[in-house]
Amino acid sequence: MILGCSHFLCRSKLATGQAGANRWQKRGDKLLFKINMRIWDINPKKLCNKHLFGEHRELHAIWSILTNDKKGYRNHPETKRWVGKNKALFVRHEQLVKEIKRRGYHHNSPLNKNLSCGKIKQDEFVNTKAEQKIILKHKNCDCPL
Repeated sequence: MILGCSHFLCRSKLATGQAGANRWQKRGDKLLFKINMRIWDINPKKLCNKHLFGEHRELHAIWSILTNDKKGYRNHPETKRWVGKNKALFVRHEQLVKEIKRRGYHHNSPLNKNLSCGKIKQDEFVNTKAEQKIILKHKNCDCPL
């Protein structure tokens, strides 16, 4: 159940014990789960078109911030977790591109592989993979979870 702002889900709709204490916020008498999702960490095949293409857009924005030393959204938690992990971000982009093409769409925005340095694997999460699946299940979309 999404409450007002799309950035919060009611705790009663989430699996208890999955989320860290720092991810809960209070609104009135209800505990709410804050969603800070931009780049999903789950298999792109599990994303509907809306989330697949939305993530692709966000990934390009984060790539631009990191590779061009831009200031906008530099301090956003989702951007910060990719600092020093351009290679991992590049790999995620390639996974998205593969799925975009599998669905019959064209892709014309490649990333510069020469700028993909740092860690190859993302090991830092704003929300755990389990939390991300719960978040997606509660969105009004066609994600095939």
